[in-house]
Amino acid sequence: MTTQAPETKIVDSYRVSCDGGTGGHPRIWLQIPGEHGWVECPYCDAKYVHKDFADKV
Repeated sequence: MTTQAPETKIVDSYRVSCDGGTGGHPRIWLQIPGEHGWVECPYCDAKYVHKDFADKV
């Protein structure tokens, strides 16, 4: 059995919400730090990358 890699999403806002998709986890709000441009969801490990940092991550 293989484990799927966490999803990476390119976003245009520094504040994003994540609910893990259908039946995933409670909706939480995440703040993307301006110094490195990405944040990971502590529940599902989805990675949110701000569009200004898409080519650097």
